[in-house]
Amino acid sequence: MDKISFYKDLCKVIPQDRVKIDEPMKYHTSFRIGGPADIMVLPQNAEEIKKVVMLCKQKDVPIFIMGNGTNLLVRDKGIRGVVVKIAQNFNDIEVQGNLIKAKAGVLLSVVARTALENHLTGMEFASGIPGTLGGAIVMNAGAYDGEMADVVKEVVVMDLNGEVFSMNKEDLGFSYRWCKLQSGGKIVLEAKLELKAGKYEDIKKKMEEFSARRRMKQPLNMPSAGSAFKRPPGNYAGYLIEKAGLKGFKVGDAMVSDLHAGFIVNTGNATAEDVLRLIEIIQQRVKEEFGILLEPEIKVVGEE
Repeated sequence: MDKISFYKDLCKVIPQDRVKIDEPMKYHTSFRIGGPADIMVLPQNAEEIKKVVMLCKQKDVPIFIMGNGTNLLVRDKGIRGVVVKIAQNFNDIEVQGNLIKAKAGVLLSVVARTALENHLTGMEFASGIPGTLGGAIVMNAGAYDGEMADVVKEVVVMDLNGEVFSMNKEDLGFSYRWCKLQSGGKIVLEAKLELKAGKYEDIKKKMEEFSARRRMKQPLNMPSAGSAFKRPPGNYAGYLIEKAGLKGFKVGDAMVSDLHAGFIVNTGNATAEDVLRLIEIIQQRVKEEFGILLEPEIKVVGEE
């Protein structure tokens, strides 16, 4: 790809102030880690997304779709091709009875707050999960015995030919921290969530309880990508890592949180390489001690 030439092509279909060249990904991930993306685009509607998708297809340029980067580790060499960021630039939300219809870039915390304000229950688990609705659906994000699969009714997606269509809950094939959208080739544009009528005070109380538990147990004041590992059947990743004696263990500036061993935090200027090496050490130690191979929950992207 001729980066400059392609940048100019993109600026013909998207306003120039929303097309960035050699954009450091550390500014777009909660880990504050990552090399440059060749080009980043911040579309504001489905038509703009389609224009980017079609241009990338026409010029055979790789495309990567991201939300708010809260579950992402970008490698130190960055990302080749085009990164399409669907976040605060794409965040309309409306309530229709017991349904919430929202664009993929709206923050989960905003969806949860909107549910509360409209006396709708079902999104309490998500009130403290960082990240966007689109990313949460793709990952089937969850916490405190709730997950996106519980509330998703329908998702509107665009494929890499620019075609837009709906998928219902059954089409998405949800399972633990997974759905069919992870196979790639589809971009979440918006979703309908089906909730139930509830009492404002009850909903608020539950959200406050979850929030208090998070603040007490999770290193929310340090850059991380949330839970580093999926929960192994019948156990907890954080418990196993702590029992393996790795709480506070560091590789470079990447550290196993001394508050919650299920989190890896960036204590300063951690590189992706630091984090990946730490993940390897954790997996190795836990496998040796308990015979369990921990599976990362963090999505790793970028040039090796």
